[in-house]
Amino acid sequence: MANVKEIKKKIEGEAWKKAIDKTVKDIQKKITINGFRKGKAPIPTVIKEYGQNNIWLDAADTLIQSAYEEVMEENKEVEIVTRPDATISAMSDEYVEFLFTLTLRPDIKLGEYKKLGVKKEKVEVTDEEVATSLESMRKRYAEVVIKEGKVADGDTTIIDFEGFKDGVPFDGGKAENYSLTIGSNTFIPGFEEQMIGMSKGEEKEIQVTFPEDYHAEDLKGAAVTFKVKVNEIKETKVPELDEEFFEDLGMEGINSEESLKEELKKTIEARKTHEIENKFIDEVLDKAIANMEIEIPHQMIHDELDRMIEQYSENLKMQGITLEQYYQFTSSNEQVLKEEMHPEAEKRVHARFLLEEIAKEEKITIAPQDVDEEIKKLTEEYKMTEEEFLKLCGGREMIEYDMKMRKAIEILKDNN
Repeated sequence: MANVKEIKKKIEGEAWKKAIDKTVKDIQKKITINGFRKGKAPIPTVIKEYGQNNIWLDAADTLIQSAYEEVMEENKEVEIVTRPDATISAMSDEYVEFLFTLTLRPDIKLGEYKKLGVKKEKVEVTDEEVATSLESMRKRYAEVVIKEGKVADGDTTIIDFEGFKDGVPFDGGKAENYSLTIGSNTFIPGFEEQMIGMSKGEEKEIQVTFPEDYHAEDLKGAAVTFKVKVNEIKETKVPELDEEFFEDLGMEGINSEESLKEELKKTIEARKTHEIENKFIDEVLDKAIANMEIEIPHQMIHDELDRMIEQYSENLKMQGITLEQYYQFTSSNEQVLKEEMHPEAEKRVHARFLLEEIAKEEKITIAPQDVDEEIKKLTEEYKMTEEEFLKLCGGREMIEYDMKMRKAIEILKDNN
C-alpha cells in the first residue's frame, strides 16, 4: 500500500553477541536446573535447557526499543500516523533482523468544504415542552404517602398473591408484601387493571392468561387464577405550585409559576441550542468528508477503536460497572463492541484529516499567548496545576492542536 513503508533493521556482530551473552547470564541467574544450585548451572547446560531460539527471542526483546528509536530518527522527515508495528523477520547466531512497518500519512485531496448548503435548524421552545418539563420537575419532588380509599391507576400497592393453574399452585406464583405500581405493566396483562377499585384488606380472585411467549413452558398461553390480598395502598402526591414548593427548589429568583416557566424555557432553549449546534457540525463534517479524497490506513481505524473502547470502559467504571460485566449483561464481547463502534471510529479519523487539511489550507496559526490563556483557563476550570493538566492532556502541543481544530470547525460553520 502507498501509505505503508517497510524498513528492515539488522543488528549483528558485537552488538548482537553482547545482547545474547547478557541474556544467557540473566537466564542462568534465575533458571533452576536439576543437579545444579540456582545460578550455578554451566552456560552450555542453560542454553540446552532454555532453548537457543528462546534465548535469541529474549535477546531481541532487549534490542527492539533501541532499534525502533533508530528507525524513527532515520525517518523523522516522514509523517507517521500510528506507532510502527515491529516483528522479527530473521534471526540466527550471527544477527537479528527486525521489520518495522510504518503507517504514513495518506495523500489527501481536499474537496469543497465551503458553501455546502447545510442549514441550521432554528431553536424553538413550545409551551407544551415547558409544561412537560414543569410536570417532570413536580414529579421529582413528589412524595409517596399512605392512601385511604380504593386502588387507582398510578397507585403503589403492597400485596400478597398466589397463582393457581387448574386449581394447583404453580412455581414462582406466590409472594408476600409484593410492591406493585398499577399501570407499570410489570405484571401479566390484565392483572393490574383488575386491581383497580380494591380496598386495603380486601381479597379477590383475578383471572388472567399468560402470554404465548412466556418464558415458562408450562405457563405459555395458560389461563390461571391469582388469589390477591391488598395489604397497603400508597399514592404519589405531586406538590402544588405554591410558595413552599418554590422555597424547596432553592432557585434564585424563582418565586412564582411564571418565573419558573421562564427559567425552564431558558434551560430547554440552551439544551436545544447545544443539540442543534452539534447536529449542524455533524452534517457539515459529513458533507465535507464526502467531498474529500483519501484512503484511510486500516491501522488508524484500529487505533481509534482501541481508544474508544478504553474511554467506554472508563465511563462504565464511573457507573460502577466493568467492561467484562457489560459484556456479560449484553451477551456481547469486544469484537461485537468494535463492530458497533467501527462507523464512528472511521468518521472520527476522516474528520481529523479533514480538519488538519483545512487548517493547512487556511493557514491557521495559534499565538503562544493564546495557548497560555487557554491553559490558564482550563487549569482553573479543572482545579489542577499547569503541570498536572499538561501531563493529563498530552502537553502544550495538544492544547495548540485542539485550538487549531476548533478554528477549522469554525471556518466550516461560518461558510455554510
